Amino acid sequence: MTTTANKPSSIDKNPPITGRTAIVAGNGLLPLAVAESLRKQGGNPLIIAIKGEAQPELYEGDHAEISIVELGGLVKILKAEGISNVVLAGGIRHRPEFRAALRPGNGNLIALLRFLRAFRLGDDGLLRAVIATIESYGFRVLGAHEIVPDIVAPAPGTITRKRADGESIANMKAARQAAIMIGSLDIGQAAVAIGRRVVALEGVEGTDAMLQRVADLRREKRINRRGGVLVKCAKPQQEVRADLPAIGVSTVENAVKAGLKGIAIEARRTLILGFSETVAAADEAGLFIETFEQEPSS
Repeated sequence: MTTTANKPSSIDKNPPITGRTAIVAGNGLLPLAVAESLRKQGGNPLIIAIKGEAQPELYEGDHAEISIVELGGLVKILKAEGISNVVLAGGIRHRPEFRAALRPGNGNLIALLRFLRAFRLGDDGLLRAVIATIESYGFRVLGAHEIVPDIVAPAPGTITRKRADGESIANMKAARQAAIMIGSLDIGQAAVAIGRRVVALEGVEGTDAMLQRVADLRREKRINRRGGVLVKCAKPQQEVRADLPAIGVSTVENAVKAGLKGIAIEARRTLILGFSETVAAADEAGLFIETFEQEPSS
């Protein structure tokens, strides 16, 4: 079963990666996966950790630290360290306050003003503007999937022991349509459907918080039907080099708490962080994980 969306952005193979790579690291596990992969490939990545966001383990290697209001200084660091490529990995919980960002010492003023204008946009608009700014200084921006291709969701199918039943397939269809709609508005990438009805949409709070809302609704008896499905897919206009939808072990754990039967994700345009561990967690919990492909509109 397919769902119609705008023609997806491609994540096909790009030219070979040469030169040193920097990882602008926000929160979550993705920056760690990218750094580990680069080191296994013989690289020496520079970690540019976002203060208050990046995992402590990222500070063990060659690194620099900037706060979210010092993004104007990013270009200076990249040039000083001889960086050729940049990967934007991980989330950002807090957007900067304009006054704090304008304090002296926050780096290249032109780049800073570009970043600040970008922070007023939705997530996809923000990322496109940040990428364009970085590229305007001659750096190549790479997607995490180009460094760690093994974390990309495989071709359509079931990757767990359990498969979706008829009711779950109907829930998948409803949630996919909703996820595409909110994605086209640059709001979120996920939705939950229970009883063939959409009960939750992802906003700025993220997937885990949305699943917590579903769990709360069940406890309050506002949702009485069993089962349900979480769907995550890329936005129709998705900038694939940053903020691709992702799931991991915590997604499975929160889906269980929400009383769902399974998870459906877009093939080739969703990341599975800790692939083996995520599938094992789903198998142990009795959840299915399905991958699907969006049908391009003509």
